[in-house]
Amino acid sequence: MRFCSSCGSSRLDFRIPDGDSLPRFVCGECGEIHYQNPKVVVGCLPTCGDKVLMCLRAIEPRRGLWTLPAGFLENGESLSAGAARETLEEAGATVEVGELYTVISLPQIHQVYMVFRAALPCPEFAAGTESLEVRLFDEQEIPWDRIAFRTIARTLRNFFLDRKLGAFPTRVSVLERRQPVPPDLRGAG
Repeated sequence: MRFCSSCGSSRLDFRIPDGDSLPRFVCGECGEIHYQNPKVVVGCLPTCGDKVLMCLRAIEPRRGLWTLPAGFLENGESLSAGAARETLEEAGATVEVGELYTVISLPQIHQVYMVFRAALPCPEFAAGTESLEVRLFDEQEIPWDRIAFRTIARTLRNFFLDRKLGAFPTRVSVLERRQPVPPDLRGAG
């Protein structure tokens, strides 16, 4: 941060404000405390019969890999409305948003993924500007080696397991940063 968004001053200090426990940007001119909070990513796991609707990414990051329709929540938008909007924008699909299915925290990149199960009542869809292709996959067709994000792979694996079990609990988890494998352990085991 270089300037205070309240008064425009460039006198910002990074310190722990009185009564707080974490360092924050504090304006030296007006005293405004600038909180920085995680971004919320919302999306849908749209299904039509036994198939899941997925998008081939046309943009970075992870261009050319498959994902579920998802993106950043906008100000003034509910979680489910954001998930439906992202599905319409990326997959050209109007869905019936159901229950919240996964909540996955990614603390290292300051994001929280929230994916809803959704019904695709009629199989009408088309690639939006952020997608190269959109298509329905059954479980055996999922391109597991070409999934864009670990959050999506985890959501899909849980979904197919839960579908077999006949129950879809809300799944809450954390994905930590992958640790590099030390050179002396590569190829072991």
